[in-house]
Amino acid sequence: MQFDVQSAHNPADFSDVEKAAIEEQVERLLQNPYFSHSRRFPMFLRFVVRHTLAGQADAVKERTLGIEIFGRNADYDTSFDPIVRVTAAEIRKRIAQYYQEPGHDVEIRVSLPAGSYVPQFHWPQTLQIVPSVTGTEPDTISEAAVPISVALAAPQVIRPRKRIGLAVSVALLALCAAVGGTIWWRSLQRSAFDVFWEPILNSGDPVLFCIADQNQYTAIALRDADDPTHQTILKDTLSAVIMDDLSPVVKIAGVLQAHGTKYSLKGEGSTTLTDLRNGPTVFVGAFDNAWTLRLTKSLRFHFANNADMTRLWIADSNAPGRTDWLIDRAQQQATNNYRDYAIVARFIDNNTGKIAIVAAGVARGGTIAAGEFLIDPTHLAQVANMSRAAAGKKNMEFVLSTEIIDGQPGTPKMEAAYFW
Repeated sequence: MQFDVQSAHNPADFSDVEKAAIEEQVERLLQNPYFSHSRRFPMFLRFVVRHTLAGQADAVKERTLGIEIFGRNADYDTSFDPIVRVTAAEIRKRIAQYYQEPGHDVEIRVSLPAGSYVPQFHWPQTLQIVPSVTGTEPDTISEAAVPISVALAAPQVIRPRKRIGLAVSVALLALCAAVGGTIWWRSLQRSAFDVFWEPILNSGDPVLFCIADQNQYTAIALRDADDPTHQTILKDTLSAVIMDDLSPVVKIAGVLQAHGTKYSLKGEGSTTLTDLRNGPTVFVGAFDNAWTLRLTKSLRFHFANNADMTRLWIADSNAPGRTDWLIDRAQQQATNNYRDYAIVARFIDNNTGKIAIVAAGVARGGTIAAGEFLIDPTHLAQVANMSRAAAGKKNMEFVLSTEIIDGQPGTPKMEAAYFW
């Protein structure tokens, strides 16, 4: 099917009929399951289409979208907050999936070109032939004149009764083959992102981040409301969070928000089993997060240490003597240059029946690397390939490594994987 790119002209110059047809197509697109389960995707697409058709393409900018769609402040830093870019990429993927399904190739095509948030609109150019019921020459109808897909009348043909059974059988076989082929084809087209995150995003439950926290007994300075220059020192107890543990939280939370999934954050000390029964949970941090240690203890790859906590490592139940995924605390503190390790896992917690995600390093650098692994397309593509080879096994666990140089982690590398 060939398409005429109408957006080569100013969309604001389209006729009212053309604009109405585009808006109708957008609503048809948004009613599809690729979009109907999200709150942000429809808001995003309607916004860019409406402003483009109104001749306000200059308003379709990353910062404007961040403010209008995602409620960001007017001065937010787009380089550190990629919410608009992440959402646009996901919308492009879902639009492509929609038009690859049978029957959508005769509809107006709405596209969001890479590197732009201004949509384009395409009309089918191919002519369709409507067979004449009367037996005269067929009438030709241009799809450019009828931009929305039209149900065409089929010719009335009378066949001998004895051939009906065979025709029905052949039709049923063809239908089954088509359905089976479509399911197979769509399974191959699932993105690497979907393979890991789809069960969480489609669960309909809010996601909980369970993050390590530390109680700090300290003194804080409070300022007088009438005289801010006057301070009073009071003793207080504060809950402190490791900054490096926030890195995976921020990255994963951006993905959840882009898909309209609600989430909350709790310290591991205040997280209860009841909290974990409410929906999927992302556990961040290892040796400072008791929940992570409890949940991973029964997994093949889990955390271990010697009695005085000077040697910390990831253990392998299938190779009990293995200690190559180990950090020596003396070397770590003396040089700040070492190799860190982490566990990334997704599995059903038998205690709650809910999905558990683990992003935890032996040290802080490993936790940062785990967060990067969980949102990076290249790493998730590796997970997707392994998942297909695992023949439908839903639970997965990975051991990662990353080189720490002057305290900063490098790119994560997969050391081992296990599916069950």
